[in-house]
Amino acid sequence: MTTLPKALYTAAQTRELDRLAIAAGTPGAELMARAGQAAFDTLCERWPEARRIAVLCGGGNNGGDGYVVARLAHAAGLAPQIHFTTPRDTLKGDALTMADRCRDAGIPMTPLTLDSLPEGVDVLVDGLLGTGLSGALRDEMAALLTALNALPVPRMALDIPSGLGADTGVPLGAVLAADLTCTFIGLKRGLLTGEGPVYSGELYFFDLQVDREVYSRVPANCRVPEPADLAALLPPRRADGHKGHYGHVLVIGGDHGFAGAPVMSAQAAARCGAGKVSLITRPEHVAVALIRQPEIMVRGIENASEAQPLLEAATVIAIGPGLGRSDWGQALLALALESGKPLVVDADALSLMAADDRIGQGDWVLTPHPGEAGRLLGVSAAEIQRDRFAALESLAARYGGTVLLKGLGTVIQGEDHQGQQGRALIREGNPGMASGGMGDVLTGVIAALRGQGLTSYDAARLGAMIHARAADACAARRGPRGMLATDLLPYLRTELNETCLAE
Repeated sequence: MTTLPKALYTAAQTRELDRLAIAAGTPGAELMARAGQAAFDTLCERWPEARRIAVLCGGGNNGGDGYVVARLAHAAGLAPQIHFTTPRDTLKGDALTMADRCRDAGIPMTPLTLDSLPEGVDVLVDGLLGTGLSGALRDEMAALLTALNALPVPRMALDIPSGLGADTGVPLGAVLAADLTCTFIGLKRGLLTGEGPVYSGELYFFDLQVDREVYSRVPANCRVPEPADLAALLPPRRADGHKGHYGHVLVIGGDHGFAGAPVMSAQAAARCGAGKVSLITRPEHVAVALIRQPEIMVRGIENASEAQPLLEAATVIAIGPGLGRSDWGQALLALALESGKPLVVDADALSLMAADDRIGQGDWVLTPHPGEAGRLLGVSAAEIQRDRFAALESLAARYGGTVLLKGLGTVIQGEDHQGQQGRALIREGNPGMASGGMGDVLTGVIAALRGQGLTSYDAARLGAMIHARAADACAARRGPRGMLATDLLPYLRTELNETCLAE
């Protein structure tokens, strides 16, 4: 995957960028020519031995880009063939112009149907459907994309894989899976969340020389943070610093039979620079916690009232890992909510909140996975995944604070250190993170950063990035299969310190 811009846009915003670029003096045909040139150059670089190029062209500008690729391949002495779904007499504008140039050049052009799929080609270029797609595919198109997926040939998508929702990353029926996607002008947020990364393959971005002033007129819908962006959030430690300067994290959890989850949260908080870490859990878990991490101050309690002194002493409270849903957990959550302290809320605490209509809004980071998010909003996990950004907005509107929706392309919304509403997407991470305890570790990371003075939003986006980068570093060394949550602990410290030094 190549270096990508930090700004993400919706399909509508990308069309507005395109319109503004044209209004500023760059003809649409020129933008199309630049897109086709960028895609053709990328194709030649990625598959230098390819000669027989099947270009699939739809009826919009996406198809126009495809016609440019075909013409450039023909001019370079390759053997392109065009398979179109929209007849010439229904094409319009720049796409028609580019199609006529291909016809005049003598490039073979045939209708694309289930009975006439490309054969004997080296690369397939997908210019069928672009970002204008919103509803479900017609049955005929879905069947066509499914058949094309079965061809044993590498595929390159123009702008976005056909059938993929540009705003959501959700398949709108079938999706023509790409090994590589060249996307133009605006990086579509759907390429980086939901199932977008599954279908888009390697991502290449080209701004087509659109002027910076054009971009300044369309604020990004979301941003992808990088280490250098977040380095200033945690300044170097002062020479006379002591543990009181770096926050007291209190982790609450571990009902009967669930000792491990809160211990992992506490360990992660300690590894991410918390000055002090305390743990409230069931008495039978105290010895286990101290053996695992003797630096943690552990208090075993049976009655929630015993927690009050530690609640008062804490800088930030992380509650939920292994908390359970018994009266014990409910009473502790109630005390945490009443404490007025910043909270990081996860796991069972989220489910308890979802069951209580009296819960209002607070200074917290909510960290649901799709199932928990569904409970918080009273919908299914599938509904959450159908539009992760819409779900994020609904969670933020209902519960306030900062919301972090876990998943491929974790998304975060909240108020940053400048008092502005921000939205971030975390690109890092890998399939090895699909194992128990990863969320517990993330809870501890975020709590540690919140305790060191970051806002809830900044702690969430920095914490999520460090957590994912630690997982990537761990997977790079030993592979993703069999990676455990505790395997991340030594990498957290390294990633945090390297991020703080990023330039």
